[in-house]
Amino acid sequence: MKAGIVGMGRYLPEKVLTNHDLEKMMDTTDEWIRTRTGIEERRIAADDINTSDMAFFAAQQAIENAAITPEEIDLILVATVTPDSPFPSVACRIQERLGAKKAAAMDISAACAGFMYGLVTAKQFIESGVYKYILVVGVEKLSKITDWTDRNTAVLFGDAAGAAIVGPVSENRGILAFELGADGTGGKHLYQDEYIIMNGREVFKFAVRQMGESCIHVLEKAGLKKEDVDFLIPHQANIRIMEASRQRLELPEEKMSKTVNKYGNTSAASIPVSLIEDLEAGRIKDDDIIVMVGFGGGLTWGAIAIRWGK
Repeated sequence: MKAGIVGMGRYLPEKVLTNHDLEKMMDTTDEWIRTRTGIEERRIAADDINTSDMAFFAAQQAIENAAITPEEIDLILVATVTPDSPFPSVACRIQERLGAKKAAAMDISAACAGFMYGLVTAKQFIESGVYKYILVVGVEKLSKITDWTDRNTAVLFGDAAGAAIVGPVSENRGILAFELGADGTGGKHLYQDEYIIMNGREVFKFAVRQMGESCIHVLEKAGLKKEDVDFLIPHQANIRIMEASRQRLELPEEKMSKTVNKYGNTSAASIPVSLIEDLEAGRIKDDDIIVMVGFGGGLTWGAIAIRWGK
């Protein structure tokens, strides 16, 4: 039995915060932000919208898209570093709201690589025959842990949720290979105190190296070559980091997902949100080989090669 994605959903807050808005809040400029990050605007959740609300809205859409019922879900995995509270978990909160009475539920803390960790965990349960359908959500309300006086971090982050139903797919489709990793010695470069603290230079160096290497490793594990890749979905953190991954795979620009300009860095939500956007735009088709790759605080990383389709 092969595991793959059989349904998807997302939630993006209505409020748009542009670079020009940030110019009024701190010592920065639209040009400075765009040239260094590729970000033009980001979404910010309302005060009365919690992480679990965004996760619930995205999950509802994914369940409908997969044409299953909440009662068919066996496990809920929510990747987030911004839960409503330490417990109950976001996964438990949305289990109740969805009416997924059979589902076990837990949160995963791997920062921006969390959605990759969630997909890989789901794959194990499905391919071992233990579970049939697993809901994986990547969701963050980073605006609540962002220091809006720190121009080095405040310009980067946004809020969003992306969800996937992982289930059995036909033998030649689904997740072909994966790589997960961590380097706790780098945790000092990206962490949360009260707010997000980041050593941008060190994180940039790590991400450029690790994202490229992970792309190559996951293709080797899948028995694929660079020329087999139809589309790349990198974590939407910084356009220069994303470009380094694309160039490592020798892909043309049109074969790389790009939503960082519209949504900024939404951490665990960025890859699923981008994936949905590319599916809706017709840039990804059945049987395409897709590489998804992300990195995050921890430091953590993950990459997946998947043949798209049910």
